[in-house]
Amino acid sequence: MALTLALMAAPASQAACSSASASVKTAGKRALVRATLCVLNVERRKRGLRPLRLNRKLSRAARGHSSAMAARHFFSHDSLGGGSFVDRIRRTGYLRGARSWNVGENIAWGSGSLGTPRAIGRAWMNSPGHRANILSRSFRAIGIGISAGTPSGGGGATYTTDFGRRG
Repeated sequence: MALTLALMAAPASQAACSSASASVKTAGKRALVRATLCVLNVERRKRGLRPLRLNRKLSRAARGHSSAMAARHFFSHDSLGGGSFVDRIRRTGYLRGARSWNVGENIAWGSGSLGTPRAIGRAWMNSPGHRANILSRSFRAIGIGISAGTPSGGGGATYTTDFGRRG
């Protein structure tokens, strides 16, 4: 089993997050996205922070990046063509018309039991930079992309979370 991480700038407990221990082999992507959101919002709620809300434009950026990393076997915040996560988010229109904005991204992949929403969330919370994105008071929205397969070419899942706030 493998777990790899990288970072760039409602239920009361994780036990209550349905599908949090599921994998891409045992649950649909929609259930895994909801479980990932739940796991991250549990951590925010524990600290008195507002929950993050799924945003379709941020989700489009995150899904595309997870799919690309799994299919093209790379692991980076930058695309193989050199585009940054900000470039991906900008292409979705999320930043259009904003007077101010703040965005961030977490990426990870895992296989076996390390590729579940709960395991990915735990790993991110144990990494200071990833934890900072998850617990940032600035972020209000999130996009979550989960793709079957890993950058190593093995079984498992690749995760991208794009965080945002528009002013």
